[in-house]
Amino acid sequence: KDTDIQILDVEYDFEEYPYRTPLKFGGVPTSNCTLFNVRLRVRTRDGKEAVGKGSMPLGNVWAFPPRFVPVDASLGAMKTLAARAADETPSCTLCAHPLDLSVALESDFKHLAGTVSDELGLDVPIPDLCTLVTTSPIDAAIHDGFGKANGINSYNALGPEFVANDLSHYLDDQFAGKYLDAYVSDKPQASIPLYHLVGALDPLTDADVVDRLDDGLPNTLSEWIVADGLTHLKVKLNGDDLDWDVERFLSVERVTAEAQAGRGVAEWVYSADFNEQCQDVQYLLDFLARVEET
Repeated sequence: KDTDIQILDVEYDFEEYPYRTPLKFGGVPTSNCTLFNVRLRVRTRDGKEAVGKGSMPLGNVWAFPPRFVPVDASLGAMKTLAARAADETPSCTLCAHPLDLSVALESDFKHLAGTVSDELGLDVPIPDLCTLVTTSPIDAAIHDGFGKANGINSYNALGPEFVANDLSHYLDDQFAGKYLDAYVSDKPQASIPLYHLVGALDPLTDADVVDRLDDGLPNTLSEWIVADGLTHLKVKLNGDDLDWDVERFLSVERVTAEAQAGRGVAEWVYSADFNEQCQDVQYLLDFLARVEET
């Protein structure tokens, strides 16, 4: 395809962001976030160039949980893998659609993850999920560069006009003759709900506040609900302590119900987030059953 791109070079950096207050998820308190930022220059077959960008937090706590290796070791492994993957990406000389570039690079990244695991002497090799999270900014930058170089929305370039192979090439014969454009909206949503994250350490009421932060922002969940008009809450849970998870969720509901009643709001939405910590489906079913019974 004339719209195909080739990767010319890659630049990257890491950014450290301290949290306003500690955030606990997956059973681990965290106080900062590391971003992996990628800038990737591409060229189309007819010589048009552009720079695509991608960024992702290195979420080691959930992508490479501490039950496998210590938190510092998993973050260090992700940063090492990120840098090595970015350095080696330009060695892919394929000129193709981003889907094919990503498929080609994925196998290289998985091999590289194994090499990094051996070099660092990790007790458990870097999981595939962790490899995908770590290298996702590269994938995002490829798609972004493709769209910019061709002057199109890359989400609207997933059909046969742009992609050389149908989905059976990547999946199986059930998808013969089908392309990703059949599964992606051709128009962006006018609006989407924004979820407020309720960390496992976040104070729900004044009684939970140990040291109040006087920086002009809310300190408790009830204050956040009123200040931002919240209707969607993402509740961080442990996934390995059913009693605690149920009580925490119900505590959030009690505080939310009272705050929403004061605002005259009758409907709100929850997302229960266990961060990959549930050992089996039964844990989740038991959690839902006990919440429903209460």
